[in-house]
Amino acid sequence: MIGVEVVLAWPDRVARRALQLPEGATVAEAVAAAALPGSEDCPAMAVHGVLARPTQRLHDGDRVELLRPLLADPKDNRRRRARAGR
Repeated sequence: MIGVEVVLAWPDRVARRALQLPEGATVAEAVAAAALPGSEDCPAMAVHGVLARPTQRLHDGDRVELLRPLLADPKDNRRRRARAGR
């Protein structure tokens, strides 16, 4: 068995669940086992801050972070700041 943590952080709330999973468990299996409310709205996942695929295998002590959708496109923000600086 391995111990992992699944975390979902929104601006107004944080949900986390510590899990014991069998060796060889994947990111998708951990997210499904955690069953955190709102996890279905997360378009991507990361392990210790590095973007992860659902099929990535987890190791003991890993932290799976559920990433929320971007509120604004970073490219648009850069363009807007560049225009404002002229």
